[in-house]
This record gives sequence, structure tokens and C-alpha cells, in this order.
Amino acid sequence: MDFHTIKTALFVGFFMAFMIGPVFFMLIKTSILKGARAALAFDAGVILGDIVFILLAYFGSRSLLEKIKDDPRLFLIGGLILVVYGLITFFDKNNKKEAAESNVEVPKANNYYKLLLNGFLLNFINIGVLAGWLGIMVVVGPSLQMNSSHIFWYFVFVIIGYLVTDLVKILLAKQLKSKLTPIVIYRIKRGMGILLIVFGAVLMLKSFIPKEKMNTLIDKVDIESLSSF
Repeated sequence: MDFHTIKTALFVGFFMAFMIGPVFFMLIKTSILKGARAALAFDAGVILGDIVFILLAYFGSRSLLEKIKDDPRLFLIGGLILVVYGLITFFDKNNKKEAAESNVEVPKANNYYKLLLNGFLLNFINIGVLAGWLGIMVVVGPSLQMNSSHIFWYFVFVIIGYLVTDLVKILLAKQLKSKLTPIVIYRIKRGMGILLIVFGAVLMLKSFIPKEKMNTLIDKVDIESLSSF
């Protein structure tokens, strides 16, 4: 893997760590109420859930990924998934409520195993997260020529980017809590939704533009960094 691919994987991890939802706020809430160790235990469960989703996305779409490798027009599918996920994120009516409340209660005692389980379950029940990982997998797999080793290391760096971002969130929990007003959260989530829609649209466009013209566009805009998402 080259440096550009690693950099893109770290960016994807950063991006996924800021997908606003119950997990985002529970991580901050746990850090404030129970401390950094408790938040790390909770985050370990969240990341475990993401790893399960990544495996499901990979093995559940392997035959599709093989076809996409031979027919780039099928990037349309990955782009469509990201556009749909972006639209759901953008129009989610619960945007303003998630900062103030959470459906999962933080345990009063620092039971790290229970915190880990809470993190895993809270992430795992969010089917939208699976859709996000599936969209990324549909794009990344063929771009890495379905090389299992390259795909493995790509997602290792994604998880590293995710984890490092979460560590920063845990350390800055109190400051984030005071600044994440409902209107700020609303704007962040809609912004994330717009980015997903843009990334998906670029992929869908890539499936129709002849390769020669796409190369010309790449020279003008760093579209490859978007398509790698």
C-alpha cells in the first residue's frame, strides 16, 4: 500500500468517528461521568462492532466486489449506497435530540465488561453503520484489486484513524459537551450527510465517464481521494 492509500484510510476512520449518533454522545457522556478508562472500554466495544460490520460487508459482498473489479460501471452501486446513507443522515429528524439524551444508560459502577458490551450493542443495532461500511467496501475492494492483504491493511488503518479520533474526543470530552449544542449537532450531521451524498455522486459519475475523460478530471481535481472513500 502506498502513502496516499494509507492517508485516505486514516481520513475515512476520522470521518466515521464523527458520524453523529448515539455512540458519539455516549462516548463523551461516559468519559465525563466515569472517566477515560471507562470511555476506552465503551469505545473498544464500539470498534468491535465496527469490525464485525466490516467483516459482514466484506464476506457478504465478495461476489459483487469481484464483478465490480471487472466492470467499473458497477461503482454505481457503491455510490448509490453512499447517497442513500447520506440522504438518511441529512433528513434524520432526531438530529437535535441525540446530544441531550441517549437510549443506553451509563452503568453507575465501572464495570468495564458491561461498558464494552454496551458499546458493542449500541453500535451493532445501528443498521446505518453497516450501510456505511458496505458502501466503503464496495468502493475500496475493487480499487485494491480485491487483494485480501491490501484490503485487510486498509481497514486496519481505518480503525487506527477511528481509534485515534476517539481518543481525542475522550480527552476533550468536557469541552465537546459544552460546545455541542442542538443546533451545532444539527448542522454537523447535515454537513456529514452532504459529504456522503457528494462522495456517492462522484462514484456514480465515475461509473459513466469514459476512463480517458476521468483521467483528465483527476488532473484538475483530486477526485481520487474522494473515490478512495
